[in-house]
Amino acid sequence: MARISLDNPAYYINRESSWLEFNRRVLEEASAPENPLLERLKFLAITASNLDEFFEVRVAGLVQQIEDGYTEAGPDGLTLLEERDLLARNTHEFVRDQYSCWNESLRSQLHENGVRVLGLHELDDRGRAFVEEYSERELDLLLTPVTVDPAHPFPRVINKALSVAFLLRRRRRSSVTYTGVVTVPRALPRLVRLPSDDTDDFIFLADLVAHHASRMYHGYDLVSSAAFRVTRNSNLYLAEEESRNLLESVRTELHNRRKGDAVRLEIEADADPEIIERLRTNFGLDQWQVFPVNGPVNLSRLFDIYQQSARPDLKFKACVPRELRLTGKSQDLFEELRRHDVLLHHPYDSYDAVVSFIESAAKDPRVLSIKQTLYRTNEQSLIVPALIAAAERKEVTAVVELKARFDEASNIRWARDLEDAGVQVFHGLVGLKTHCKLSLLVRRDPDGVIRRYAHLGTGNYNASTARLYTDLSLLTASAAITSAVHDVFSFLTAYAEHSSYEPLMVAPLDLAEGCLAMINREAEHAARGKPGRIIAKMNALLDKNIIMALYRASQAGVEIDLIVRGMCALRPGVRGVSDRIRVRSIVGRFLEHSRIFYFGNGGEEEIYLSSADWMPRNLYERVEVMFPLTNPMLRERVKREMLDAYLADNVKTRVLLKDGSYIPAWRAGGKRKPPMPGERFSAQDFLIAVAEGKRIPEPIPESPRLSARRRSRIERKT
Repeated sequence: MARISLDNPAYYINRESSWLEFNRRVLEEASAPENPLLERLKFLAITASNLDEFFEVRVAGLVQQIEDGYTEAGPDGLTLLEERDLLARNTHEFVRDQYSCWNESLRSQLHENGVRVLGLHELDDRGRAFVEEYSERELDLLLTPVTVDPAHPFPRVINKALSVAFLLRRRRRSSVTYTGVVTVPRALPRLVRLPSDDTDDFIFLADLVAHHASRMYHGYDLVSSAAFRVTRNSNLYLAEEESRNLLESVRTELHNRRKGDAVRLEIEADADPEIIERLRTNFGLDQWQVFPVNGPVNLSRLFDIYQQSARPDLKFKACVPRELRLTGKSQDLFEELRRHDVLLHHPYDSYDAVVSFIESAAKDPRVLSIKQTLYRTNEQSLIVPALIAAAERKEVTAVVELKARFDEASNIRWARDLEDAGVQVFHGLVGLKTHCKLSLLVRRDPDGVIRRYAHLGTGNYNASTARLYTDLSLLTASAAITSAVHDVFSFLTAYAEHSSYEPLMVAPLDLAEGCLAMINREAEHAARGKPGRIIAKMNALLDKNIIMALYRASQAGVEIDLIVRGMCALRPGVRGVSDRIRVRSIVGRFLEHSRIFYFGNGGEEEIYLSSADWMPRNLYERVEVMFPLTNPMLRERVKREMLDAYLADNVKTRVLLKDGSYIPAWRAGGKRKPPMPGERFSAQDFLIAVAEGKRIPEPIPESPRLSARRRSRIERKT
């Protein structure tokens, strides 16, 4: 039998296409009738926000590489030009589907339920009077009309700023048309709430700007108008080695980001072709970069309706997180941690325990020092003020990542506030982002012994997103783990490398090597006739070395289940390559953000949690930490309560086929109809019920081998 080359591009799915498939799964949630109506609207807004970032970063980077003359193909074998053409087709199709969801489903259903987005022609007398008064009182004062002519160049339209373009004709010289541009003020809400007694009514601010154009352009006839929006390259290009002050360099690049090269033009579909062509030429865009949209420009602003509508009947029932209950008589968290580790599963377990861990350390006179990493945190963070307060009485060190994409400005503010308070602030290592989630306390306990306590997490120190993202937190006093965390901080602040960080694995030093070793170990177990088993949950799987190791493990007989929320370049179910690998994705009311890695290890099970996905940037370009669960009870909880639940889900799960498409789990299971109410099992609903203390059936995952056979049948049919 000829040896199979695992370098074959046919075994790899294109990264960007895989991302678009993920966003399509989010769009499916916007169309899912079982979701509450306003939640569906929120999902639609999320798809638009996701697509914005995709163009700002991924598409912008691709266009830049093409312009710079790069020719190297990716693992999937596509050239950059082929990839660009593929994305052009897929993104235009996706945008059409977004607006179809809005126009053909959501808008009318919202209207029927008393949440109305109205046009000017639909306003009653009360609405028209309000619009006139609102425009005179607030809108008109902020508008700056521009007419493009030799004395007035085209205005600089900043990234994602909504604007309205006009075709104008002077009344005295009617043969010439001019371009007019008005930027819609960012200081005002994009959706203006209208007065109403029994409905939630809104109108788009852009409609008001276009309607009042005659007030701005005296002496002109308005030929036509169209709202538009430009997306620009938002990548940061820093020469860190040449930078004397990273903070100032990032601040400067943030300013430049608002003026990056244009990569996309969104414009109303019924716009005059002359307006479209003038804008396209002005922004230097190719035809494929122009997106005519059949509805409001920038669907992400529909999230405003979700926020402003007090309609609990149209939203998910609130999830009340479980509070941490201490078992000791003293109700002291540190005493609890000296007895056993604490594992928290957010948002089902309250994030307050993590905040309290840091806040109490700031107030506790026994705590001598605090070390903290900060990648993304919320504007109303309680953690940063706690660190500032602690700096008055103890040693506080903060490693603040200034290059956390789209959070750079807030991180700069936090860094300056912390420095002003006396906190030792570091910005990580040159060329590496600090993405690990670590907090380390040094405390003199009542028995006089100085001990270390640590928090290690899979998600950011952000109480807001902790209510929306699934993540895991480990609180521990383990001497081995806290000592290793201390060494990681030494690496971050002094670039002091240690020969080992056991029991942790640290990127970019040994995390990739450690993961490959554990995958290969499972293959060796299987080759010797022992059961080989891997279950890995993450946000993305793109690293070719990891994928090739998984392929080899599958060939050796290892049963592998991958729960990958977003991008996945691995192609499952390929005969002789990945027969034993199954990939599923879950998109639900909570963003699946936790990273969990289970290895059967010949019966000596190991479970690791991590801040890192199996992506090149996580493994080689960031400081990440992977940490073990050493407590058998915690390992059992993660395996039975979490991983088994995700593998049993037949409601929100989508299964990846070898052609790169996804189908509902019930179809992969060989059924012709969705599961009946008594057969339905949603992992997220199950975990909510567990947090609420309800007695419900345990999840029962399908047999891996049976699932593989069923999937093979369904793929032959499709």
